[in-house]
Amino acid sequence: MSATTADRILDAAQAIMMERGYSGFSYADIAEVVKISKPTIHHHFPSKALLARDVVVRYRENIRLSFTHLGQMVPDPLGQLKAYVSYWETCIREKTTPFCVCALLAAEMPTLPEEVGAEVRDHFRELAGWLAKTLEEGRRRGSLAFGRTAALEAELFMATIHGAMLAARASGEWTVFSAVTTEALRLLQTRT
Repeated sequence: MSATTADRILDAAQAIMMERGYSGFSYADIAEVVKISKPTIHHHFPSKALLARDVVVRYRENIRLSFTHLGQMVPDPLGQLKAYVSYWETCIREKTTPFCVCALLAAEMPTLPEEVGAEVRDHFRELAGWLAKTLEEGRRRGSLAFGRTAALEAELFMATIHGAMLAARASGEWTVFSAVTTEALRLLQTRT
């Protein structure tokens, strides 16, 4: 089968995983969405663990490209953080990508296959690294102020963003995400 079929399988798997997590999807679910047979899915992805791993690998590649593009389009570190938050706010409000697939999978970390768990851990390391670099640059330029190390501030910001996603999901109100993240950004601009 063509790469297009593999992409459609990955798209369906990612969408289902964002709704139900790793343990909540099967090849039968994907076959129904993509309108292909389960053996076709097995041809492209011999196991559920390999399929989930490839979903996360592709997701991470897209995030890296997005951060590179963001850095080119928005040179100011505060602007980059605002754009990152705005992206998620739009996704949650419009229900296009209501949750970070890696954040959802992290909740299942104790039961994830190792190859999936390793990719999820690497996603969070990379995200924390990008945030720390962005925060440190913002502090250097004077647009951001915080008293902690950039690495710790990055972890706090990341936890706030993902916690706000969870709160918005639990409440069914995207405005919860907006309220929490607006305050997080405000604190970064005024804290000493």
